This record gives sequence, C-alpha cells and structure tokens, in this order.
Amino acid sequence: MQLVYFRDLGHSRYQEAWDYQSALHRQLVDNKLKNRNLPPENFPQDHFFLLVEHPPVFTLGKSGALENLLLSEPELQQRGIEYFPINRGGDITFHGPGQIVGYPILDLERFFTDVHRYVRNIEEVIIRTLQEYGLDAGRIKDYTGVWLPEGPTLLSPAADVAANPAFWQKKRKICAIGVHLSRWVTLHGFAFNVNTALEYFDYIVPCGIVDPDKTVTSLQRELGYALDIYDVKTRLKRHFCAVFECRLQAG
Repeated sequence: MQLVYFRDLGHSRYQEAWDYQSALHRQLVDNKLKNRNLPPENFPQDHFFLLVEHPPVFTLGKSGALENLLLSEPELQQRGIEYFPINRGGDITFHGPGQIVGYPILDLERFFTDVHRYVRNIEEVIIRTLQEYGLDAGRIKDYTGVWLPEGPTLLSPAADVAANPAFWQKKRKICAIGVHLSRWVTLHGFAFNVNTALEYFDYIVPCGIVDPDKTVTSLQRELGYALDIYDVKTRLKRHFCAVFECRLQAG
C-alpha cells in the first residue's frame, strides 16, 4: 500500500498552487530519471495529494477553445477573475471559493499504468463522497466528471425546484476533471463544487459542452444549505484512500 503525503493548502491563488504542484511533480519525475535503471519498486518515491480553494479563476486546457471564455480581458479584470491557459486535458472550467480543488501528484507506476482507470478512480472518489450526502451521482458516456441525473433528488429543496423547474430537468455536472501525465506522474486533478457560486459558470461554456440538457450544479444547490468544507474534505480523503488503496499522511 502506497503512502501519500496530504497537504491542505487552504486558500491559495492559482499561480502559487500551480507553481507548487509543478515543483512536486518535477521532484517525482527527476527521481524517476535518476533511478531509471532500477525497477520502480527498488527506489523510494513520494506521492502527494493537495487540496485547495482558489480565488475566482478560469483555466483553459490545452485542447480547449478560447471562444468558450465569454468575457473580455477588461471584463475579467472588472470582476476580479484571473485566467490561465494550462497544460491539462479538457476545455475551460472555473475555480473559486467554496470549491474543493484536488491535485493528486502520484507516480502511477506504483499504482497502475492506466490513464482511463485513473480518471475513473477520481470520479469514484467523488461519487462515494456524494453518496454520503444522499446523492446518487454517476458518470455519463463520452463525458468525464461526475454528474447528477435529470430531475430533482428527494433532498432537493421544494421551493427551489418550483422556482427553477428547467434547471432540475437537466443532467448536472458537480465535479470537473482534467489531468496531465508525464512519465506516469500525474498533474492537475479535479474541481468539486461544494458551496461554489454557480453564476461564474455563466461567463464560460463549461468544459466546452454546448448542450441545453446539461448544466452545472453544486452540493449546496442540491441540498439547499451550505456545507462544512472541512467535513466534506474529511469524507473525500477517506474515499481517496479506499479507491486508490493508499494511506494518507500529513506532511
């Protein structure tokens, strides 16, 4: 069972967190290169799992389209939103307060060498966490991320359902995933909407998905009350250990 060092970065600007995770990623890759003549199990390798909340920022993946950002640079500045084109997969997404962003930095040669399985595992961590809150989340064919099906859940606030009937009749994305791998070492990760202000998603085409039957949601929107972020992180960490068959240690 692999040991993964857990670090909660609290609130951090995107550039600072990106620089930090990139330095850790480089550390793992350099260690592999230094020991390239040894089997993976014959030299020590550190793994990391970072959680963070960012100030408002849009990030555009390497396969994304800039036209999916619906604001001009002056409009971004006026609203206090940063923008970064980055090297993960996927299109454009939003990070902001009330959203748990997770960056697993793992050498998958110590776990499994399967990118699709890695993404499915991240989805599974979120799905299991949502189940603890009574939500039956899942996957959609041909789309990454974690979704809730059409129709309100039994836990959805009745007043909100009545006021927004069109919203509840859509598939609702609650967690976006975008990753990058170099020499089987992972970078970037997931964005899990907990108490996220959903109006920010009106300024982009989320994940580049143009479909009137799909939208974005948050755990707060689905349950009708704000969540304790620490409680959500605790549950998420537990399921991360179970799904990836690892143990977390602060450090």
